[in-house]
Amino acid sequence: MKKYIKIICIGTAVILLLLLLVFVHHHIHLNAESELRLPLGQMVEVGGHNMSVYVEGTGDTTLVFLSGGGTCSPILDFRSLYSLLSDRYQTVVVEKFGYGFSDVVDRDRDLDSILQDTRAALAAAGLSGPYVLCPHSMSGLEALYWAQKYPDEVSAIIGLDMAVPEYYDSMKINIPMLRAAGWAAHIGITRLIPGISDSDAIRYGTLTEDEKEIYRAIFFSRTATVTMLNEMERVKENAEKVRSMKAPQLPMLLFISDGSGGTGFEKEAWRSIPIQYLSQVEGGEYVLMDCPHYVHDHEYKAISEGIISFLSPR
Repeated sequence: MKKYIKIICIGTAVILLLLLLVFVHHHIHLNAESELRLPLGQMVEVGGHNMSVYVEGTGDTTLVFLSGGGTCSPILDFRSLYSLLSDRYQTVVVEKFGYGFSDVVDRDRDLDSILQDTRAALAAAGLSGPYVLCPHSMSGLEALYWAQKYPDEVSAIIGLDMAVPEYYDSMKINIPMLRAAGWAAHIGITRLIPGISDSDAIRYGTLTEDEKEIYRAIFFSRTATVTMLNEMERVKENAEKVRSMKAPQLPMLLFISDGSGGTGFEKEAWRSIPIQYLSQVEGGEYVLMDCPHYVHDHEYKAISEGIISFLSPR
């Protein structure tokens, strides 16, 4: 028994020592990457914390891009797309708390709180609606709720494979596993996994080599943050809140992927759910795309052309 206890103690000590070395290694790299994490846009104060708002281009129409859950660098994730639109429109990326250059905060992420933060950030940046909302994935809930609650502030919704409430009926969300991933990211274990930071934006988009390095630096400081995890804990409740209200009646265009890229759905199921939701919206349109979930990193040219056509006077 003493022998086994000794082995366990030695094993535990070795594991703790290795974790300490990984943690120190991670923070050495974080310090070295500090200049790469200097904000690309402007920082505005919302509720005593800083939020990042990036603005590019000018025009009478303002497109507001809202990132999907867990997207570490929204500004760079959307860059391949909005760079093709900013010569016609004012394009804006709002980075929610816990994302990109915004502060990580441990607070409730119910839909009302998320929406109020976004609206306050836009106002603090000197921007006003009505907006064309361009949400990706989970931010579709925020966009729909925004149009439901403040219809005068939203002129249209252009969904980039955006979520609708019915997706969350069958979606399984393993919070303990997500929490474990957050712990691993905080310790620095994720830094040891080759290629883990190379997102679709890096592999398929139009980012420069410098922008790719910035993206990787942000990834290692904004992966599975506590804010993101709190958001995931409330997502089913948030979906139900949107479902409890009628579908907003406004111009709506959905770009729908083939469901690959981590959605957990089969192709036909993934596509049928938003099409069914869109049947409640008078004049709603959709485009089926043969590409993974991050459609704006794969089909940015086709999507930009579709957006320009959709927003052009008819």
